[in-house]
Amino acid sequence: MIVVRRAAALVAAALLLVAGAAGAHAAGYRYWSFWERDGGHWAYATEGPSTARPDDGAVQGFRFAVSADSADASRPRGTADFATICAGTPAKPGTKRVALVIDFGTAADAPSGETPSARRTACARVSPDATSAEALAATAKPLRYDTNALLCAIGGYPRKGCGEQVSADGTGRGGSAAAERKQEKKGSESGPSLGLPVGVGVVVLLGGAAVWQARRRRNA
Repeated sequence: MIVVRRAAALVAAALLLVAGAAGAHAAGYRYWSFWERDGGHWAYATEGPSTARPDDGAVQGFRFAVSADSADASRPRGTADFATICAGTPAKPGTKRVALVIDFGTAADAPSGETPSARRTACARVSPDATSAEALAATAKPLRYDTNALLCAIGGYPRKGCGEQVSADGTGRGGSAAAERKQEKKGSESGPSLGLPVGVGVVVLLGGAAVWQARRRRNA
């Protein structure tokens, strides 16, 4: 029984080792997230700005920050009221108005050597079938996209980089989110990850403990 308890302790230690290695791998990605105002609250958009087609009177936001995924992404800051943002842009037949909140984030999330601009709002008056990307382009040029149509920069910020991976200490690791997914897939095809040998070792350890315990009982 003592051996089994020791084996269980080793299992827990192995799991902590794997979790620690995964946690130290990266803090997340530095990118522009896209948000929609819903019921007075920000909701992470379910589609990209190049395909989303907001209705007249919609409020949408963009926030530059470092985050691991949509669950912990930083929301645009400040108030976001359509009537206030579009007060100086009267309605016009044959067009729609979209209120935009553009939050360039904090200095802590800024790429090395760059300083984020102050948060700003804009009211885009565009054609009724315009996408969110077209509304953004009408008010916050220059925009920059990568070859995968990922929004990289708004108003020229940041000057370079696009969704790059950021390590736990806040420094860039050079790879993009798309490149990281490709590398993970390649790794899974070419060989085992750290978790696999540790898991195999745990299974062997537990198996050996069980066999030892069974033999001990037969010989008792």
